[in-house]
Amino acid sequence: MAAACIFCKIIKGEIPSFKLFENERLLAFLDIQPLSLGHALIVPKHHGAKLTDIPDDSLTEILPVAKKIATAMDAENYNILQNNGRLAHQEVDHSFQNADSVDVVKVHFHMIPKPSQAEGLGIEWPAQKTDMDKLKALFNELKAKM
Repeated sequence: MAAACIFCKIIKGEIPSFKLFENERLLAFLDIQPLSLGHALIVPKHHGAKLTDIPDDSLTEILPVAKKIATAMDAENYNILQNNGRLAHQEVDHSFQNADSVDVVKVHFHMIPKPSQAEGLGIEWPAQKTDMDKLKALFNELKAKM
């Protein structure tokens, strides 16, 4: 865990939280700046900046816990969200500076109820026209790497 990371401080109990779930791999708690009532954060205890930095065994319970929270909220409509990197809207205010003075952000997941058009996450989806030849080339490249 990183000493200056707000999520690591919450995990260690240095900052109070409304804990919904905790085990040896993750902590889930209510967001104190919610997009809607019941907005919860699910945070792996393994510190990593991006999803690819988190060991697989630390990710296995994320969706089951998100499902439990959504079920407990009786959320009919909701978003499960996880962002990686500044351009993908991973926010700076959950970050700390490492020894090289580089901002590092901790991986976390959101379960955001969407009770109305005005509450919850708002998303635009600017779909692009597909070049099928480029898509096929990308498919072949990805398939070979996986």
